[in-house]
Amino acid sequence: MIQLIDVKKTFDDGKTVLKGISTTFEAGKTNLIIGQSGSGKTVLMKCIVGLFEPSSGQILYHDRDFVTMNKKDRMLLRREMGMIFQSAALFDSISVLENVMFPLDMFSYDSYKERRRRAQFCLDRVNLSDAGEKFPGEISGGMQKRVAIARAISLNPKYLFCDEPNSGLDPKTSLVIDELIHSITQEYGTTTIINTHDMNSVMGIGEHIIYIYEGNREWEGTKDEVMTSDNENLNSFIFASDLFRKIKDANK
Repeated sequence: MIQLIDVKKTFDDGKTVLKGISTTFEAGKTNLIIGQSGSGKTVLMKCIVGLFEPSSGQILYHDRDFVTMNKKDRMLLRREMGMIFQSAALFDSISVLENVMFPLDMFSYDSYKERRRRAQFCLDRVNLSDAGEKFPGEISGGMQKRVAIARAISLNPKYLFCDEPNSGLDPKTSLVIDELIHSITQEYGTTTIINTHDMNSVMGIGEHIIYIYEGNREWEGTKDEVMTSDNENLNSFIFASDLFRKIKDANK
């Protein structure tokens, strides 16, 4: 569980991007942060993982305040985190298996044989059992994202962060990635936070959704509650396409 308490962020130019965000991201659920470009959702994600320092507020990882932690404790906590970036962010010069082993090489004290076994297990988990000896440039974009997921779960993280995981993927592959992230979240009981523009993800795996509008938490709920929301800003964002507007009308 990750709890945010009145998190604010003002940059050096005086612009306030986050105006006091409070919410709780629960373990074992896919928690989605949505909002239009410039709303503050990316800044919020970066504050949660420590890439930005909030101007004020608390970010509690199971009651441990990330904001006030010393450097050593932050490093220890980061070992409990897995990251999936907008681009797969794989190393082109090493094999798929070596990419998955990278966090293990950095943070694990296991033997090389044990690290290799763990990396292969993670590739098996994302249905890439035979891809280990290939290089990233030899596999598709969807497969690269699955490698990124395997790498992210290699250290068996308590917290999984996904920044636009479906970016650049076709709808069918995006569905595979969504279902994979969702099943891993449930299987391992991770606290998973997904930053996304993909409304298919919202409707498919949105167990807990917060909608950020102009730096505020404008709305919070589930994918089912989205369909009946009377929040005008949320409706304008979610139902911008005719398809989702028709879905909403059909559920009235």
